[in-house]
Amino acid sequence: MKKTCFHCGLDVPENLHLTVRYENEDRETCCAGCQAVAQSIIDAGLGSYYKQRTADAQKTELPPQEILDQIRLYDLPEVQSDFVETHGGTREAVLMLGGITCAACVWLIEQQLLRTDGIVRIDLNYSTHRCRVVWEDGKIRLSDILLKIRQTGYTAAPYDAQKIEAANQKERKQYIVRLAVAGLGMMQTMMFALPTYLYGGDIEPDFLQILHWGGFLMVLPVVFYCAVPFYQGTLRDLKNRRVGMDTPITVAIIMTFIAGVYSLATNAGQGMYFESIAMLLFFLLGGRFMEQIARRKAGDAAERLVKLIPAFCHHMPDYPDTQETCEAAVVKLKAGDIVMVKPGETVPVDGTVVEGSSAVNEAMLTGESLPVAKMPSEKVTAGTLNTQSPLIIRTDRTGSSTRLSHIVRLLDRALAQKPRTAELAEQYASSFIFGELLLAVPVFIGWTLYADAHTALWITVALLVITCPCALSLATPTALAASTGTLAREGILIGGKQAIETLAQTTDIIFDKTGTLTQSKPAVRRIELLGSMTEAQVLAVAQSLEQQSEHPLARAILNHNISDSIAPEIQVGQRLNRIGEGVGAQLTVNGETQVWALGRASYVAEISGKEPQTEGGGSAVYLGSQSGFQAVFYLQDPLKDSAAEAVRQLAGKNLTLHILSGDREEAVAETARALGIAHYRAQAMPENKLEYVKALQKEGKKVLMIGDGINDAPVLAQADVSAAAAGGTDIARDGADIVLLNEDLRTVAHLLDQARRTRHIIRQNLIWAGAYNIIAVPLAVLGYVQPWIAALGMSFSSLVVLGNAMRLHKQVDMPSEKMPSEQ
Repeated sequence: MKKTCFHCGLDVPENLHLTVRYENEDRETCCAGCQAVAQSIIDAGLGSYYKQRTADAQKTELPPQEILDQIRLYDLPEVQSDFVETHGGTREAVLMLGGITCAACVWLIEQQLLRTDGIVRIDLNYSTHRCRVVWEDGKIRLSDILLKIRQTGYTAAPYDAQKIEAANQKERKQYIVRLAVAGLGMMQTMMFALPTYLYGGDIEPDFLQILHWGGFLMVLPVVFYCAVPFYQGTLRDLKNRRVGMDTPITVAIIMTFIAGVYSLATNAGQGMYFESIAMLLFFLLGGRFMEQIARRKAGDAAERLVKLIPAFCHHMPDYPDTQETCEAAVVKLKAGDIVMVKPGETVPVDGTVVEGSSAVNEAMLTGESLPVAKMPSEKVTAGTLNTQSPLIIRTDRTGSSTRLSHIVRLLDRALAQKPRTAELAEQYASSFIFGELLLAVPVFIGWTLYADAHTALWITVALLVITCPCALSLATPTALAASTGTLAREGILIGGKQAIETLAQTTDIIFDKTGTLTQSKPAVRRIELLGSMTEAQVLAVAQSLEQQSEHPLARAILNHNISDSIAPEIQVGQRLNRIGEGVGAQLTVNGETQVWALGRASYVAEISGKEPQTEGGGSAVYLGSQSGFQAVFYLQDPLKDSAAEAVRQLAGKNLTLHILSGDREEAVAETARALGIAHYRAQAMPENKLEYVKALQKEGKKVLMIGDGINDAPVLAQADVSAAAAGGTDIARDGADIVLLNEDLRTVAHLLDQARRTRHIIRQNLIWAGAYNIIAVPLAVLGYVQPWIAALGMSFSSLVVLGNAMRLHKQVDMPSEKMPSEQ
């Protein structure tokens, strides 16, 4: 027998044991969130809530004050600890919403919350019904936000993957049941109506009355059960003083049902009406059910990522003393905890391998299909799959701090974005519905005068149904959700508002050099001697100076080796460092003490004298002492394997390519020549990069900036659209509109192609939706459309838009090779 959650009533997963103590008994809960809330309710002295709820669950709703008391429990720090993040003076939480039926619901919730003082940002994902809300701590509380959503007519609770899946399953089952009831009602009412169509004039009045009553009884479940979602949506709209997609449908259903009852009561004999209501609702529910499936498919990328993190893990509390493990909830882990991940299991945290070696599949994050070898001291990411051997991992980050959570936040932001076309479509749709309701009045009056009330009713109902602008509201969100999900599977995260729309208009692409076009792993290419010392001697001196540095150029010198060399004896004295210029120290080399310097020529010249005249490609690092310049180390940062092919692809799309770098002129020029990029600027400080981008924008260019460093953050923000490599700094990733998880530059060309395809699909959808309404309105007004045809037409128009958007799920091969996920 399945156990149900003591708090929420959902099924408790097998092998889960999270309990609360209530009336001297352990009560099972389905997740850590329910456990925390239930315990807080009991600790707050509100345990009677559960008695009240159990007794009255099937009779009445909870009293408003008791609901308020429950919502306020979410303000408790111990309850918020699992799902609320704190960023300075703001807090952020992910909520799951209930009651959403169309895009207009999303708009309504957003508008209500954004007008509330203290709320900073709302990212509401229509595809997944997940809402990310940021508010100012001190101005508003989480309970106030939850209450505001409830007052708007919807429900909200902290996001829980298991609960949302259970809620989705329940919603799907309800739709299927309603659809089945509507289908059965349609068949039964048609059975009673068919004789009246075929032999209406020959049927005796008594038998005709029986047929009418039979149709009435068969349509009651359809009107009072199947149509409930439309009534609920209309009531919410009226409560918030607006009209939505459900309003004209509800008006049409009620008008038709009242007319049918009136005809039955007065024996008017002008038609039964009831079979049309059943047929209308069957087609409407069928269309909405298919729309729901397509919408979830469009936005399933973020949902799959959320579900990657397991609920439990193998915790090793006594490591390294023992290798014993115990089951622990992942949400309870903290930095420093040791966990074991067995082959075939998902890594639960961002961490460092402390023991074992294996291969980890990171395809779900980066799109790279080949497993990546992991050895001790190497990093692993939450959500990736261990494929070969057990790994013992030290936890670095958990929960909302992990890289996977950062990715999900970017996806939520992307799926909540509304390009200008979407905002205009929503404004038009709202005005269109209001105008549609106003138009229905003169249409009904006009046809009543011209023909009769029976004809006027059919025409008005058809008008209200067929012109509902569902397709117009779905045109943009579904295309964006499908495109964003497809790109996410390929290791490209879209996070910025307007990003896809702007990408499709890009004219110029600017690359940072180090870490973007190059591997950011410089190596010593050659050493030029300027004095009497040998290569081995100058290398040993340079390595002594760089011994404490973590700079990439320092690492290159430290990692360089000369075979069969004898290093001199060196003693290091006082060190003298100058940030951005070089390093210096007092060294004793083979008994001779001098001040040595390593770095830029101008810095070394302060100690050694006049700068030497040398030539050579790549980055040059000079070494000198008080006796003069001794050597030049020429370093070269190898290009990424994908750089040349990526530049070739982009150049073939009539895009202008640029390199902006703070590196030396020679190094930047050499990279530009190797890649065939004509426009470049070297030794550019952050302010120089900003000026460069602004100059392009003044010429009317649309600029895509790709970088990865802290010094790239300002120019990433200035560019029309920006991208950062996942291996870059947190500041660069957070400031960018796009994150390239797999760091393959060839994805940039694919990204631009997908953006242009998305824009094309959105335009097709908007043209179709607009043309449909332009054609449908006069046809309905002139009486050429029956209500059931109207329902079929409205559903068909929405499905055309959804089907067209689903084409964006189809992955397009890159010019050179397939994406990793397709291999």
